[in-house]
Amino acid sequence: MPTRTILAASGLVLAAVIAGAPFVLNEGILRLATECLLLLTMAQMWNLLAGYAGLVSLGHQVFIAFGAYALFLTSGWLEVTPIWVLPVAPVVAAVVAAIIAVPLFRLREAYFSIAMWVFAEIIGAFTMKSQAVGGTSGLPLPTSKLIDFDWFEPTMFWLAGALTLGTIAALYKLMISSFGLGLMSVRDNDLAAMSVGVDVRHNRFVAFVLSAAGCGLAGALSFMGNLYIAPLAAFDVNWSVYMMFIVIIGGIGTLEGPILGVIIFFGLRELMTGPLGLSGGWYLVGLGVIAVIVMMVAPRGIWPALRDRLGIRLLDVQRTSPRPAVVLPSASQQIAG
Repeated sequence: MPTRTILAASGLVLAAVIAGAPFVLNEGILRLATECLLLLTMAQMWNLLAGYAGLVSLGHQVFIAFGAYALFLTSGWLEVTPIWVLPVAPVVAAVVAAIIAVPLFRLREAYFSIAMWVFAEIIGAFTMKSQAVGGTSGLPLPTSKLIDFDWFEPTMFWLAGALTLGTIAALYKLMISSFGLGLMSVRDNDLAAMSVGVDVRHNRFVAFVLSAAGCGLAGALSFMGNLYIAPLAAFDVNWSVYMMFIVIIGGIGTLEGPILGVIIFFGLRELMTGPLGLSGGWYLVGLGVIAVIVMMVAPRGIWPALRDRLGIRLLDVQRTSPRPAVVLPSASQQIAG
């Protein structure tokens, strides 16, 4: 059976599972599943930028915050249910990314990463001093009274599931296209890619804007589920730390890696904060130790190691070099021989 047929069938099965899950799971499990799905979307967006475009960001939390604040403020201004203004979140995050890309793309490697972190810190500091967005106290969702709380958790789960499935499907389609091939060539060697006609700046710009938009939408959904937003939570650098951890241990530059990374991340979190009873600080230390061990044992992540050992190809978008053509001897050569 063709790979695309298998993937399409798997997508339909997963969509059916997501559609029916709220009718058999309690609200606590639904909320945890929603958190998993939203963080998986954020990790896939960070992976698009770092794993496929070669740009490591330490400040992606700023797009999460922009998307969430845009949702809260727009919903309050228009006095409508926040679900109806969800499209505002990715648009605002994408516009911000498009604006800051102009100066940031003049920087390379570690300088770009640090500049992203500094930008996020600056915007976070301004937000805490601005009473228009609640200052350090933050904002409650002003239109929460319009929400039907009987269906709130199922709706959040459905939205998160649709966003995650749509993100993975869109990234797979993007990365098997000619644009995806050009993007991976930029990641591997931007000077070589430029020499063969790839528009390095354009490709990275598109990846950067898409990555920001996805994080903005996922962030808006995350804080909409909390019905409250505060700058210390929205601009928390741990958002980027979690995305990096998930992608690195799962497998950077793969679509399957973040999926495996999210399972490991939440499994470890529930184990450490539950049965082991570790506090938040020790829990983060434990995650860091595990990340270091994985990077030492499997530098490319767990999924690439499993893929190479077991020969599993699910959402593989890597290209293989064509084999050199076999030159057959001509008739005159055969006669002479």
